[in-house]
Amino acid sequence: MKHKVFIGLGSNLGNREGHLAGAVERFSGKLKVINSSGIYETDPWGFEDQPNFLNLAVEVQTDLEPDELLVFLKGIENEMGREETFRYGPRCIDLDILLFDDLVYTSKALTIPHPAMEVRAFVLVPLKEIAPDQIHPVLQKSITELGDRIGSRGVKEYRK
Repeated sequence: MKHKVFIGLGSNLGNREGHLAGAVERFSGKLKVINSSGIYETDPWGFEDQPNFLNLAVEVQTDLEPDELLVFLKGIENEMGREETFRYGPRCIDLDILLFDDLVYTSKALTIPHPAMEVRAFVLVPLKEIAPDQIHPVLQKSITELGDRIGSRGVKEYRK
């Protein structure tokens, strides 16, 4: 069965733009990219004493189930050299499952929709670009409604 999934990507170490592109390239075979937002430069969230991030959102189709998708994405992060540091710390690549169909799901390793995405402009601004009418399955509000509620502070279009 084909699932519609939205993934958030972020990078704030090294070749940030290259890391985002490299991660999307590694999707092939398991994830079909349907749509991709532009790249946004964003202030760090949760721990502010670190470089700015580049973020984007992609819509993909996949046959993978949620926990299989998580394992696949963590494999890409590991392959690209992500090292675990501390919560909200700097990272070369971060891949987060934001929404998975209309699923509300919790396991030991995964929560869908992504926790606190509704208060994170760095998630909502790129997601709103590609899925403005998508409904958050818990809050029952569109991405546009959620994004308009918090604004775009700390998020700007990335220009090389």
